Amino acid sequence: MRFSHALKAAWALLSGLALLMVGTGLQGSLLGLRATIEGFSTTTTGVIMSSYYLGFVIGSLRAPAIVARVGHIRAFAALASIASSAVLIHAVAVIPVGWILLRVISGFCMAGLYVIAESWLNDAATNETRGSLLSIYMVVISGGISLGQILLNAADPAGTVLFVVTSVLVSLALVPTALSAGSSPRLVQPEPVSTRDLMRAAPLGVIGVGLAGMSAGALYGVGVVYAQLSGLSVAATSVLMFLAILLGTLLQWPIGAISDRLDRRKVIAATAAVAAAAALVGTTGPTGVLLLLVFSVAGGLSLTMYALFNAHVNDWLEPTHMVGAGSRLLLINGIGAMSGPIVASVAMTVVGPPGFFWMIVIANAAAVVYALWRLTRRAPVPADQQSTFVTVPARGTSNLVSVMNPEVWDDQGEPIFVDQTPDQTPD
Repeated sequence: MRFSHALKAAWALLSGLALLMVGTGLQGSLLGLRATIEGFSTTTTGVIMSSYYLGFVIGSLRAPAIVARVGHIRAFAALASIASSAVLIHAVAVIPVGWILLRVISGFCMAGLYVIAESWLNDAATNETRGSLLSIYMVVISGGISLGQILLNAADPAGTVLFVVTSVLVSLALVPTALSAGSSPRLVQPEPVSTRDLMRAAPLGVIGVGLAGMSAGALYGVGVVYAQLSGLSVAATSVLMFLAILLGTLLQWPIGAISDRLDRRKVIAATAAVAAAAALVGTTGPTGVLLLLVFSVAGGLSLTMYALFNAHVNDWLEPTHMVGAGSRLLLINGIGAMSGPIVASVAMTVVGPPGFFWMIVIANAAAVVYALWRLTRRAPVPADQQSTFVTVPARGTSNLVSVMNPEVWDDQGEPIFVDQTPDQTPD
């Protein structure tokens, strides 16, 4: 009976989360467009967009304590309300400093909402349903963000209508959860795993998630700015972003399946190499269909990298460490995502729109070089001993890839935490 009520609550949560993700996807691109319209410098826009990830990192660290103190439902309602209000204030306080502070607040709120959603799904899931819930969660996150790009065409970005639409979507997201009859779940705190331990176990994965965060942060933060500087219309910009995010979602399945059968480091190197090659073509200033192709491939493949690096880390960890490792990798990814919009915006300031692609080239090329070097340092994990690849929302903001791994849970659906240090050595 408990799982029946819990699953009903989980479905209500996913319904609200779908609305939240559409609003979030719309908000991120809308702010990039509006900043360009308002005449903010490219570097200033990059700082504004990166401040979201600063708030997200802070929220990832502080949100669990808030949820533990007031409960999931109250925390969800409060954070969604604050996030909704922040969206509207953007429309009336159109100044860079104000937007930076509001983006920090939005990032903090979103981190808390993710913590609530993921712990709620953890509580609702059994070993039999966990994989299905994770897949649905991934589709909701990535699909919602993708659809948000299309809504850019619903009204003039220079007006206030799209801000109101975003605020309404975020506000409506709390309704299914607030009306849920299910009981509030328990919040499970993972056993911490240090960055030093992760570097000892899988240095490629640790460095890689930071590089993946840079590329994803640049795409989400200033991808629309690149499109505007390149002379694209709002409609073309929305299609460009929509296809890149959608491709990043769809490619995770085939790439993940291949990485489960081969040395994952080779798949990482190959995927990053294709992304870098596509981005290199993008530096030549393509237009029309070619721009659509290279932007989608470079952006979409970059969005798959986080899951690959995460899976690589799990290959070299004991199952009992995967929960704590997921939280640590999420933090490193967030730090990378903070730097991505700033680096890309500075590059565009220096060399023009091609600077956006140059940043993606450098981030993915660094991943290729390091992955190839790691191939010379130790033998691969046998394919039958690799952890199973699972998809991660393209935004790279979920640690469910570790938290919901069935290997970390016992037969009663309880998490297993053991205090020990990974004993693998890099060489």
